[in-house]
Amino acid sequence: MPVVDIPGSKSITARALFLAAAADGVTTLRRPLRSDDTEGFAEGLTALGHRVGRTPDAWQVDGCPQGPPAREADVYCRDGATTARFLPTLAAAGRGTYRFDASPQMRRRPLLPLTRALRDLGVDLRHEGAEGHHPLTVRAAGVEGGEVVLDAGQSSQYLTALLLLGPLTRKGLRIRVTDLVSVPYVEITIAMMRAFGVEVVRETAQGEDVFAVPPGGYRATTYAVEPDASTASYFFAAAAVTPGGEVTVPGLGEGALQGDLGFVDVLRRMGAEVSVRPHGTTVRGTGSLRGLTVNMRDISDTMPTLAAIAPFASGPVRIEDVANTRVKECDRLDACAENLRRLGAGVRTGPDWIEIHPGASATAGAEIKSYGDHRIVMSFAVAGLRVPGISFDDPGCVRKTFPGFHEAFAAVRAGLPR
Repeated sequence: MPVVDIPGSKSITARALFLAAAADGVTTLRRPLRSDDTEGFAEGLTALGHRVGRTPDAWQVDGCPQGPPAREADVYCRDGATTARFLPTLAAAGRGTYRFDASPQMRRRPLLPLTRALRDLGVDLRHEGAEGHHPLTVRAAGVEGGEVVLDAGQSSQYLTALLLLGPLTRKGLRIRVTDLVSVPYVEITIAMMRAFGVEVVRETAQGEDVFAVPPGGYRATTYAVEPDASTASYFFAAAAVTPGGEVTVPGLGEGALQGDLGFVDVLRRMGAEVSVRPHGTTVRGTGSLRGLTVNMRDISDTMPTLAAIAPFASGPVRIEDVANTRVKECDRLDACAENLRRLGAGVRTGPDWIEIHPGASATAGAEIKSYGDHRIVMSFAVAGLRVPGISFDDPGCVRKTFPGFHEAFAAVRAGLPR
């Protein structure tokens, strides 16, 4: 029975790096994810003047509650959405001039709801090219705080960035949210802020969510990063599509912060056996997967995982309310549809849904088009358990979140029943 040691959560590592940089004192992060995204985040903190000390199993970060120690910085955010959205927000709390740029892929991804909100709070923030996109410059003089309105319907990261900023403002923040996607990621943020000494209050008023964040800063701490639930989804799916296959992920069980562990409930509805225990989760394939209709708004990063195994279900799989997946590293709905058709599956898509019919007629050798998206590659690696000879045009793009994915997946594959 394969037991998979999943690397630390990307989402939690990014938030922890922000919190550590903003806290009063030195924070130790245990088992942080080491990947292109998180290394880029740490590199950005270093450019902003923070000390980040790295050992194989822990990172230590010197915090500065007044904002970045550097008075000038040029930060390259690579491909990282959390880096590109969180670090300009952190910089706004400081005093200085900070320029941010990112990869061509990240330059295409939207920022406008966040940059509008920061401007509404008095931040001098200017986009150099297309409005609402990198590159941008922040001329920071601290943030007073107060009330701000935010549309987080494209990405919950906009709200997370403002929540993380709240304790660094002089008066605190009240954030009125008109639309919100991926709510579990916001719950991760609030739980982690609590671990660093800040209590966020969430209210509902006139049908809108209001988040009240007090001023006063963060306390440094020692923080353990749990395994990445989105990454675990590929290994759980591998068990589900393999009759008699079983995969256990330790360290990700009852009480996990990440909503993406809810993917195992989707597998359970399809017919897999699932056991979620205090110290780990096990999925076992029963030999049958049923079709279903599922709303994945709150766990949309696992949409490609489900799409990739959908052709092997006994009935159609329809995934709804995932419009936000069109503005990720690529348009994931179109990318999944294109690659499923390459496998010979019947697919229909709409603005926020995809419907996949049983059957993959490709017998061997389909090349998967990755669009430079780590999640497309990792998802369709699972389809490769049932369709022999799948290859990828850019297998290396998994370095974004899991540089050792292909080796880890090959080891699990070897341990599953033939």
